[in-house]
Amino acid sequence: MSASETPAGDVPPDTGPGHVVVVGAGIAGLAAAHRLLEGGARVTVLEASDRVGGKLLPGEIAGVRVDLGAESMLARRPEAVGLARAAGLADRLQPPSTATASLWTRGALRPMPKGHVMGVPGTAAALSGVLSEEGLARIGRDADLPRTEVGDDVAVGEYVAARLGREVVDRLVEPLLGGVYAGDAYRISLRSAVPQLFEAARTHTSLTEAVRALQGRTDTSPPSSPVFMGIEGGIGTLPPAVAASVRARGGEILTGAPVTELRRTASDGWRIVAGGRVLHAGAVVVAVPAGPAAELLRAEAPAAAAELSAVEYASMALITLAYRRSDAAALPEGSGFLVPPVDGRTIKAATFASRKWGWIADEDPDVVVLRTSVGRYGDTAVLGRDDEGLVAVARHDLGEATGLTAEPVATRVTRWRDGLPQYPVGHHARVARLREHVAKLPGLAVCGAAYDGVGIPASVASAYAAADQIRGDLRGVEQLTAHPVQSLHGGAGE
Repeated sequence: MSASETPAGDVPPDTGPGHVVVVGAGIAGLAAAHRLLEGGARVTVLEASDRVGGKLLPGEIAGVRVDLGAESMLARRPEAVGLARAAGLADRLQPPSTATASLWTRGALRPMPKGHVMGVPGTAAALSGVLSEEGLARIGRDADLPRTEVGDDVAVGEYVAARLGREVVDRLVEPLLGGVYAGDAYRISLRSAVPQLFEAARTHTSLTEAVRALQGRTDTSPPSSPVFMGIEGGIGTLPPAVAASVRARGGEILTGAPVTELRRTASDGWRIVAGGRVLHAGAVVVAVPAGPAAELLRAEAPAAAAELSAVEYASMALITLAYRRSDAAALPEGSGFLVPPVDGRTIKAATFASRKWGWIADEDPDVVVLRTSVGRYGDTAVLGRDDEGLVAVARHDLGEATGLTAEPVATRVTRWRDGLPQYPVGHHARVARLREHVAKLPGLAVCGAAYDGVGIPASVASAYAAADQIRGDLRGVEQLTAHPVQSLHGGAGE
């Protein structure tokens, strides 16, 4: 157990109106605790499992440190990188060594197109080499179509297919969105998943025109500014570092402390039962996934619990493989590849981790680490295979795509059951209703990936907004409800 974690039985319960309990020690819960401590609150974090970090998980394979969960974070949002710096990791932040990725589609690895927004192109030429001639011609007809009203929300796939044809969705939008949500592009909300494109689509006649307008805005970013960032040792080292910072500021983190009851008290405070202990607090931040959050809120906020219960999740698994460098010499250049579901493959992505992250390559120059992922919303049959079976399908698809047939020196399978919340059409309205219900109970806030974006910056922004709400500042919550944080794809395999 690290110095940033304390068993539940070692710390007495706290009381008083200045005490805030945070339920959940994933990155959202830890970020909320960090923010609350900066504001002068006394904070206790309660975590059901025996570790902090949630879906950010450090590990190792063949003696090399790797991530067994998310591996990068969006750097053009300030929240996650800022939190890493505040936790003492500034000198370990590293951009990817290469951002050159591919698509494995129509029987070949093809260069990942540029000039698109989450797979939606500004011109037909941007997808040359990936789409058929018919598909490219279909994009060109977008400018001649009458405006498509997106209304209050619309599915990404439905809208893009109507404007540009299904081939754009099936060959590029789907694998990019699949890497972020493990979801179905024809169900995913344009407003919640690609909010910038949703807003642009409301003010432009053609979709390609809207994309070009967005690209014109982003072209002002400094050329040297990285889009994504990693951390030497892995993104999984961020939660323990934040936990250590929380503890150093006087906060308590209790692991092995599942919260089983959350009730209001006669004094307008909160009574929390966790791990056999009873705690009292003036306020509570619920930073756990939608299902557990619904159970906690059912007694005091049944309407909010009903909204949370409707949030669906996708499960997935990561298969990490280590090879001798000499056996992987023929591996293609670049950071990896994405796989469109329409091609019927089992894996949905592969990352050449030793190519993508310089620190992994430096750990052991004689070892090459690859990551592959499987599992999409509504298609979980592959996850029923045992670990040996998942390794076999990953190796088969890697062999088909790259010619790599050597025996790995080590393998690891990491399963993330209900790992990614789904954002179907109407998700933003559900979040707005949920927050209205929560706001009726003073001293209660919610945060995490189920609300305003699934990426690390979005989770941290959600946590900061929740912490500020506890202090009476609603600007962050209002901003996120109106403008969710787009979760971009962090490269092949992310």
